[in-house]
Amino acid sequence: MRSKTSYTAIIEQDATTGYYVAYIPDLPGAHTQAETLEELKDNIKEVVELVLEENPKSKPESYFIGTQLVTI
Repeated sequence: MRSKTSYTAIIEQDATTGYYVAYIPDLPGAHTQAETLEELKDNIKEVVELVLEENPKSKPESYFIGTQLVTI
């Protein structure tokens, strides 16, 4: 049984389509989109499972620290 690992997904909303887009910076290939946040949540879990299934030794390339608002 695989130990649990947490990943941080970055979620944005496309200004043109209104779709939600999610990606996990520290897991290459883990990205998806959906019309609703609930659907996006399901999609990103499925994508992570598929990426890890394809490459079970995938390890995070970085770790989420936080965000910063830049005002100019």
